[in-house]
Amino acid sequence: MSTPSLSALPVRRLTPRDLTSCADLSEDRGWPREEHKWGLLLSAGTGYGIDDPDGNGLIGVYVVTRYGPLERPGLEAIGMVLVAERYARRGIGRRLMRHAIEQAATVPLTLHATPNGRPLYEQLGFKAIGRAEMVRGHFTPSGPLPDIATRPATAEDLTAILRLDTAVFGHDRTHVITRLPAFTDQLRIAEADGEIIGYAGAWPNMDTHVVGPLIARDTATAKALIASLAAHTDRPLRTDIDVRHEELLAWVKASGLEAVAFNTVMAYGTPELPGDWTRRFAPLTVATG
Repeated sequence: MSTPSLSALPVRRLTPRDLTSCADLSEDRGWPREEHKWGLLLSAGTGYGIDDPDGNGLIGVYVVTRYGPLERPGLEAIGMVLVAERYARRGIGRRLMRHAIEQAATVPLTLHATPNGRPLYEQLGFKAIGRAEMVRGHFTPSGPLPDIATRPATAEDLTAILRLDTAVFGHDRTHVITRLPAFTDQLRIAEADGEIIGYAGAWPNMDTHVVGPLIARDTATAKALIASLAAHTDRPLRTDIDVRHEELLAWVKASGLEAVAFNTVMAYGTPELPGDWTRRFAPLTVATG
């Protein structure tokens, strides 16, 4: 099949029925299947894909998660940009990204880029605005823990969690945050003087528990939340921490987590992300921003 024919293939909206095909595509590229994560992304976000003209599933996909009012979002996060190995380097990834840009119109975009993906995004006009470091390992706290109270979140905490998240993230994320109790194995909050000053989730991904989102008033609160999540799992922890949080990164590494990879945070149509980065320590997943 010629490249011009490939460029004419339609991009369609995915549905939850495409979950298995998305997981197959992840596996095709050597990624974990991550069906649990795909389920969240296809319900809280919107997936787009290109079908194999030979009838063998999907040959390319991406997911966009919109934040702010549904009728006029203030930010869109792009993730899970995948192209089948048999169609690699034939323009499918570029076609998908151009589709994402066209669909967004004037809405700013953000994504976490791997070293392999970054050149394409730069060619399309995305700018590097930050970095996140992935760390992984069995956690044993280094030194005394901060004296900050943490506990499991309850349904009564949801309104306060949403209020805090909107202030820190800069846009309403109700459609994502309200799915966390079902998506995570743990959802915990930190409190001071009766006020929620942070929250964090831990969700299953292969043999690890991914810590995210991690929203906290300060580094001490972030440490308390990570330690409280680690105390309730036997799995290794994995998380993606904004490299500007140097103290937290040094602490988790001293506590047994090791650097795995770096992702570049990129944006299109905005010079920086909204909200308060000083309280935003780790995303739910790099696919959702």
